[in-house]
Amino acid sequence: MEISTLNAISPVDGRYRRVTEKLSDYFSEGALIRYRVRVEVEYFIALCERNLPRLKGFDRQLIEPLRSLYRSFSTEDALRIKEIEALTNHDVKAVEYFLKEKFEALGLSEFEEYIHFGLTSQDINNTALPLSLKEAWQQAVRPVLAETVDSLADKAREWKEVPMLARTHGQPASPTSLGKELYVFVERVQSQTEQLDQVPFSAKFGGATGNFNAHHAAYPDVNWIAFADHLVNDILGLSRTRVTTQIEPYDNLGAFCDGLKRINTILIDLSRDLWSYISMDYFKQRIKAAEVGSSAMPHKVNPIDFENAEGNLGLANAVFEHLSAKLPISRLQRDLSDSTVTRNLGVPIAHTLIALRSLLKGLDKLVLNRERIDRDLEDNWAVVAEGIQTILRREGYPKPYEALKAVTRTHGRIDRDAMTAFIEGLNVSSEVKAELLAITPETYTGVYQDF
Repeated sequence: MEISTLNAISPVDGRYRRVTEKLSDYFSEGALIRYRVRVEVEYFIALCERNLPRLKGFDRQLIEPLRSLYRSFSTEDALRIKEIEALTNHDVKAVEYFLKEKFEALGLSEFEEYIHFGLTSQDINNTALPLSLKEAWQQAVRPVLAETVDSLADKAREWKEVPMLARTHGQPASPTSLGKELYVFVERVQSQTEQLDQVPFSAKFGGATGNFNAHHAAYPDVNWIAFADHLVNDILGLSRTRVTTQIEPYDNLGAFCDGLKRINTILIDLSRDLWSYISMDYFKQRIKAAEVGSSAMPHKVNPIDFENAEGNLGLANAVFEHLSAKLPISRLQRDLSDSTVTRNLGVPIAHTLIALRSLLKGLDKLVLNRERIDRDLEDNWAVVAEGIQTILRREGYPKPYEALKAVTRTHGRIDRDAMTAFIEGLNVSSEVKAELLAITPETYTGVYQDF
């Protein structure tokens, strides 16, 4: 049965296929095979450029045709490798045999034993994986994260001058700027993204147990460490871990997962705050005539985009948590428990991408309800008590905190008239009274970093 969005088990490949389809270029089985072919081909080319004795006769004009084996890698190529794998029961060996077939077709049979020369499977896997992750992050995910942050920053600047009642412990607190509260998340994500950009995409390339045993035995005069550094760092654009067992230790992969998890946690916080502002009626949402918010309640316009984002970010973080905790641990020189786990790296990346797209949709739907925000400020004059008692402290007024507490810490409503009456009854100069009377919930927003 052909897999479709209706019969896929995972919603990543089903319901959300339209959002995540691009990720199949990096994390699907076919993509993994293509990246393996790419590493094998670039390794062979690097061997040729090293001028090993038996490769001196290789025609350099064939380098680009060799690179076309992965640049023009087709579904038919992937299926052929899977056919070979069905016989070998070994995925990387199947790639080697596939390339030998291609070499024969190109008239390069005399060089085919230098495909996968001296390597173990993990030299290929632990190079293909970080290469796919790096390109997925840089080409498919990071641009959408940047788009989300830019959209949020635009909203923050648009609403920079909108005073808003703050809430600490869920209770009315010193007023703030709506734009500034949104920009808090912009700066948090930008800061964590800068940190994430410092994490190397590390690869392992060193033979069966990391010591170039076979390479050194065959060509003891070659500096294989320098060779591998050049291949991994300069040609493939990764960062070679120089002392390893059979596998890359995954410490930097764990750091990448933890870094992206922190960004996702910040976005969960954002999603919940925006959900709350919508529930408080600070925001309306753009209405689409054909959409239905509830099967029973016709009036409903639900904040589903932020709920969807929160759910997918949580799923992503749960998998990232397992990846970063499990992968750096391997028994002795290597066990196989990392194999299945690393194949799922695309899953949390996909949930992250789904969440980012949902956030973008939600942000685009927000409509400021200034009337409701202003009404909340007007209904909570008690929040200016902080400023008033602080000025009274400056003036040496006796026990100002206690005086304001007696007036404001009640179950009654504190409005402009109540606060004005309190100020007029104070034994202070007319100038100080004028200063105090100028403080309103709309003007008592302090100062903050410009953005």
